[in-house]
Amino acid sequence: MAPPVGGALFPGDHAPFPTRGSPFKRGMSIATSNRVQPSFDAQREDSPPSRAIKSIVLAILISVIFASPVWAAPVEVRFLEGVTRGFLVLRSTTGQIMGHGELLQTAHPDRVDSRMIFRFKDGSLYDEKVVFSQQHVFMLLSYHLVQRGPSFPEPMDVSLDRKQGRYQVKSGEKGREKDSSGTIELPPDVYNGMTSMLLKNLTRGSSESVHYIAFTPTPRLIKLDLVPVGEQKLQIGEEEGQGTRFAIKPRLGGVMSLVAALMGKTPADYECVIWTKDLPAFVRCDGPLRLKGPVYRIELTNPR
Repeated sequence: MAPPVGGALFPGDHAPFPTRGSPFKRGMSIATSNRVQPSFDAQREDSPPSRAIKSIVLAILISVIFASPVWAAPVEVRFLEGVTRGFLVLRSTTGQIMGHGELLQTAHPDRVDSRMIFRFKDGSLYDEKVVFSQQHVFMLLSYHLVQRGPSFPEPMDVSLDRKQGRYQVKSGEKGREKDSSGTIELPPDVYNGMTSMLLKNLTRGSSESVHYIAFTPTPRLIKLDLVPVGEQKLQIGEEEGQGTRFAIKPRLGGVMSLVAALMGKTPADYECVIWTKDLPAFVRCDGPLRLKGPVYRIELTNPR
């Protein structure tokens, strides 16, 4: 499970807001190679002091644009992922069942194919596919998300590919369809669709900061803090166990955070619980699947 990425921050927004530490140039959309130059009025006759000040500002902008970012190391593999089939239920905050889903996972020598799909009662679809490697560290190789139907007012079909360094977005806004694609450099700690798996691999009491790509529909790099916030007693039948509650906190940083707050589009935190007795296991996650969307509870269920 990952934070909502299809329209998760600024649906329909195409303005280039930079992120701190991003490899994508400030003053640019991160998904395009067309550089946006600083805008100065070249036709106006400026005084020498004014030109000097602008030269200094330009030099600062250039130094920021070409600064080398520093990324966190990818998350270490403590528990290998294998063949999995889990049945999921999607509930509202009042406990009403909104839909059912599955987690399907197949392990190969060089990769793991994972898919989480939810079919809503209203006919909506949330279909997330992740391909990753687990050679000592987890590494996202490719990502594909489809969300459509009444529960997703802005339908979206997005994909990422690390090897090709490409992204593709098909989105709908106010009844209009838009296709876009381009190049994108993925840092080693980008983990779309892998949040709950990362939580299972954190050592007890430790937190982690990673990144994910949010599609707005323009792809934007967002920092994600995974923070343990408390312990919780869990019970399965007669067996009692211990779980850890994690807060999942998107962090925009800098100008992007301010703009999001002003526009009322700051992504919400959400919470996951991981069973920690003996071997870790997913228990539940509470959070929205899209920006300003309703909070859902995702948890395991049993076939009957």
